[in-house]
Amino acid sequence: MKKYSVLISGKQKIIIDDFFNHLSDDFNLLTTSLRYEDLVNHINLFQPDIFIICLNGETRDEYNVLIEMKRILTREGIFVFICGDHDDCKAFNETVVYMAEETFEKPISIDRIKEGILDYMHEKEKKAEEEVKLQLKLEQLKEQQRRKHILIIDDDPVMLKVVKEQLSDDYDVATAISSKIAYKFLENKDTDMILLDYEMPGEDGPSTYKTLRTIPKLETTPIVFLTGVTDKEKIKEALVLKPQGYLLKPLDREKLLGTIEKFIG
Repeated sequence: MKKYSVLISGKQKIIIDDFFNHLSDDFNLLTTSLRYEDLVNHINLFQPDIFIICLNGETRDEYNVLIEMKRILTREGIFVFICGDHDDCKAFNETVVYMAEETFEKPISIDRIKEGILDYMHEKEKKAEEEVKLQLKLEQLKEQQRRKHILIIDDDPVMLKVVKEQLSDDYDVATAISSKIAYKFLENKDTDMILLDYEMPGEDGPSTYKTLRTIPKLETTPIVFLTGVTDKEKIKEALVLKPQGYLLKPLDREKLLGTIEKFIG
């Protein structure tokens, strides 16, 4: 169980003493004055999870300090609790509005204060975890709904046009007529899958494949060769590079779609 760090201030010395006498094993404790500079320094150095104000006739000037501290406490995500008699707690909540998460009015035992603080913190943590889980689910749903992207690299403009037309109903498709253009595209864009021509003038498919695999974001991106070569030795050479597969030209649309769906859905 997390041991919370608690910064304590205020004029109610009896309650402050009770914290140190009875709850030092439950919390990391530190006291501070109600001077603005002391509060800021202790928050910066101690980085508390919780700020407890033990009230006992605080002055208007001290309330003004706490009003100034409200922005800092909110920014740092520090939870504020107050404890004291009915009149002091009422005066605080009317003066420093919307600052205290919970109010503990005397008479109340130090154990009940501890339980109240822990119950509140655990409930906050539970809600935070639920919010994180919900956000992850929303992001996963958004990813599932996003159209997957395919980059086709081939030196044949007709081939690029045909394949793009076959895929555009279901995928976002980009084309590159050379490896150089593909690298430029990938500097600022991401892709879910690459269809790569095996035989191209200049930098051929195997060389392009090796370069693509050196780009960190493409280390696991599915790459499938497109090739008109039917020679078994050439195919073996291609498979040595361990692409996700190869498709023979002219492409069979059903095989093409089946291969893509296999890897990126």
